[in-house]
Amino acid sequence: MILSDGTIKTMLDTKELIIDPITPEQIQPASVDLRLGTHFLKINENELPSMTLYKKINYIEIDAEQIIIPPHSFLLATTQEYVKLPNNLTAFVEGRSSIGRMGLFIQNAGWVDPGFEGKITLELYNANRLPIQLIAGRRVCQLVFAKMDKVAKKAYQGKYQGQMEAVGSRVFQDND
Repeated sequence: MILSDGTIKTMLDTKELIIDPITPEQIQPASVDLRLGTHFLKINENELPSMTLYKKINYIEIDAEQIIIPPHSFLLATTQEYVKLPNNLTAFVEGRSSIGRMGLFIQNAGWVDPGFEGKITLELYNANRLPIQLIAGRRVCQLVFAKMDKVAKKAYQGKYQGQMEAVGSRVFQDND
């Protein structure tokens, strides 16, 4: 079941769901808009001949109030908001339609697990042939919340728990 604005507001008021900071304008009929933070990561392309799933990838860190994403480029960013989900709630990360219409794809592998806590790392891709300038504090994506049929037996405790800035891939830590 997708949560309505009323349910989201109630959960925020009771602190069952935490999104901080948040303004009333961010709460939409069936989602919450999230804003772009100031921490970005760019893969250090000059250092690597290729990437693998088995070795750590080096990133160039950028702290800035604004950034330009060149055409056909990929960048990691973080949200301004810290999010804490209860163990019976999951969320989908979706790019805002107005941003997508500019050719900017925004994701977070599309999913936030129950029990996740931290700022959300966003995967940004400029599919356009023009650069796109982004400014921190602008609403760029939205979280759509879904209530689970039962509380998760094992809430998220993965390798991205507690992140407070953009975090690069940690797939090299997987055991499989």
